Amino acid sequence: MKKMSPLLSVQRLKVYFPIRGGFWHRAIDHTRATDDVSFEIMEGETYGLVGESGCGKTTTGRAIIGLHKATSGKILFDGIDLAKLRGKERRRRTKDIQMVFQDPYASLNGRKKVLDIVAEPLRNFERMSPQEEKRAVQTLLERVGLDADAAYRYPHQFSGGQRQRIGIARALTLNPKLIIADEPVSALDVSVQAQVLNFMQDIQKEFNLAYLFISHDLGVVQHICDRIGIMYRGRLVEEGLAEEVYSNPQHLYTKRLISAIPEMEPAQRLAKRRVRQSVQEQYEGAYDQFFDKDGKLFDLKKISKTHSVAVP
Repeated sequence: MKKMSPLLSVQRLKVYFPIRGGFWHRAIDHTRATDDVSFEIMEGETYGLVGESGCGKTTTGRAIIGLHKATSGKILFDGIDLAKLRGKERRRRTKDIQMVFQDPYASLNGRKKVLDIVAEPLRNFERMSPQEEKRAVQTLLERVGLDADAAYRYPHQFSGGQRQRIGIARALTLNPKLIIADEPVSALDVSVQAQVLNFMQDIQKEFNLAYLFISHDLGVVQHICDRIGIMYRGRLVEEGLAEEVYSNPQHLYTKRLISAIPEMEPAQRLAKRRVRQSVQEQYEGAYDQFFDKDGKLFDLKKISKTHSVAVP
């Protein structure tokens, strides 16, 4: 049986930002935001990139779409290395990758009507008459659960969940193969989060989309992702099937993230608190064991066919 090729293959990706100082404002060191990260996403799959704030997950997503320049490594999309492309060629190749941003209040231009916001990718890549453009936008708005008349309103006239749906509609305009969703529900109420997540799963089936789902919340990621990569200090420390990582975490950092998920059952909260305290004590006591003699996190090693952990 022929093995399927991944839609996206990130290989040893590094994104470093210079720290400047001195009289000449030269680079005296670097912040290693993403440091030797590798993973793959298959067509129609949802891959979750999880970690606390500052771990490098958003930088990784932005490097894939071209908002940050990769210091080194490969970003293979449909077999083409996007990291080597520049200008118009890069722009043409990344047409099939779109992004949904974290804050639905800041990611939409408040001075523009929804019609202009959603139609912007069409105006950049397609040649349509005003009537064709309007029909395309209204069709997309209806697909994401909004009225066609919403095209003539402004972002401030919508709720947070509706604004995020507008952002998703904008991402769908060019029929992409991959959507990078950067904390798409973190700014929303819990009840609205569930609606948006279920909706994202529905449109994934309809459009055969692949998602790179970036989040700090393992509880949310478990609901939507097929596989999970756990990031810590710019590197992956654990990777595997979502159910596998959640039910059988191997890295202490992963256990710490899982223990931080709120317990919904009142009768179980005391036990969960004790588990959280125990994991935190283990984490603090074994912190130095996460790194090699050079102070670098260990590389991932397979412990099963689908599960890898950064261990000595």
